[in-house]
Amino acid sequence: MTDRISRRFFLAGAGSLLIPTAGFAGAPTVSLRPVARGAELSGAERIIQAARLKGEVVFAVADVKTGAQLEEFGGASGLPPASVAKALTALYALDVLGPDHRFETKLIADGPIENGILKGDLILVGGGDPVLDTDALATMAANLRKAGLTEVRGAFKVYSGALPYVFSIDPGQPDHVGYSPAISGISLNFNRVHFEWKRQGSSYDVTMDARSASYTPSVDMAAMRIENRNLPVYSYQPSARQDRWTVAKGALGSGGARWLPVRKPGLYAGDVFRTLARVNGIVLGRVQVTREVPSGTVLVTHQSDELTSIVKGMLKYSTNLTAEMVGLAATVARGRRPQTLAESADEMNRWSAQTYGASGIAMVDHSGLGDASRMVPSGLVKVLVAAQQHETLRHLLKPFTLTDAKGQRIQGHPIKVDAKTGTLNFVSGLGGYLTTAGGSELAFAIFTADLPHRATIARESRERPEGARSWNRRSRKLQQALIERWGALYGS
Repeated sequence: MTDRISRRFFLAGAGSLLIPTAGFAGAPTVSLRPVARGAELSGAERIIQAARLKGEVVFAVADVKTGAQLEEFGGASGLPPASVAKALTALYALDVLGPDHRFETKLIADGPIENGILKGDLILVGGGDPVLDTDALATMAANLRKAGLTEVRGAFKVYSGALPYVFSIDPGQPDHVGYSPAISGISLNFNRVHFEWKRQGSSYDVTMDARSASYTPSVDMAAMRIENRNLPVYSYQPSARQDRWTVAKGALGSGGARWLPVRKPGLYAGDVFRTLARVNGIVLGRVQVTREVPSGTVLVTHQSDELTSIVKGMLKYSTNLTAEMVGLAATVARGRRPQTLAESADEMNRWSAQTYGASGIAMVDHSGLGDASRMVPSGLVKVLVAAQQHETLRHLLKPFTLTDAKGQRIQGHPIKVDAKTGTLNFVSGLGGYLTTAGGSELAFAIFTADLPHRATIARESRERPEGARSWNRRSRKLQQALIERWGALYGS
């Protein structure tokens, strides 16, 4: 029995700086170099100077039709690409797995079934599906009952070994941020659990659940305790079978909600599936997580959407977990068995060099969340040019809206941009394609970073450090100014 669910549970601007066309007089050199004080600045250098952005700026732009590099700044200097890296990951997964690839999650019976009774184990088998949600598990539970199963005499197991286990995408992030969850061969709701609190007199009503579009099952594997303190807002303590959280009472106010990361994905998926199976009259035993490859009779199969749809959602909503899981799946499909994200990313680095001849790409993950990744803009631009010549990527990228000096969208702007943005604290990136008013198509990559300042931010302050928002706003204005420069210079 096969079911296919298309519901998603994704988490959902750029500033601008309009530079007069007259400021672009004079064609640029192919490679811009730092100039001595008092020397005449090029147009791009004037834009960079006007941005007053502390840190480094590097960029490259090329003509898609010919592949010729038109302009470069920063030479071989690589910076963290942040989520711009997801464009590379999308190409990696699509090339290795294929655009029609579907991930499968299965229910397997390890034993005979007689009169609706399974005399053996029931195994929920994760197949690396990055967009599996509670609705999909609910359909699988209902289909299990439709298949005639009424009782399980053996154990209930969850297989998580299709991909390596990773505690956090970037351990340098605060414990409580939902964009850096754990990874394994099974994922549910992007490995996030929903925490909600409501004031009830002098106390709070607290819930932890795995909500999706149609269901809100509570979970036992994640627990929250309110403590009488102001800071830290959250603390995390692992245990054998629970993610144990505490929250500061002084930070709760009258009520609210947020997604917290799941560190035990197998237990999480198993916990939720037990509840959904019970709704269908099937009582399952305690969840046992295994990494031993299962065998037996397949009772139910859930198929994800096609990979093309999954990576389009990943690029639109910049979901880190999706990037890591499709990247890991591609590496496994290439015959590797990575134990860490860095090992898998290194395989993607080799693939980019072999497939596109790209140099200067040294990723440590597939999402760009880790700031130890480095990417030279010209290396990414070389990939982008080749990808667009085969019409592989641009249609999957999100349109980048150009704005005026007040941040208002410019309707009918003659320059059309489709790109992937990337933002970390004091790190910003933009990479993709622009079509000029005259129809010329360019590929570009822009990276900016103030890494010395980023290194001073304490781990617990990395969710919203002081000054990061204004720095990133200036960086986005710089990006638009460069795009408008290129549109004016190469518009014919």
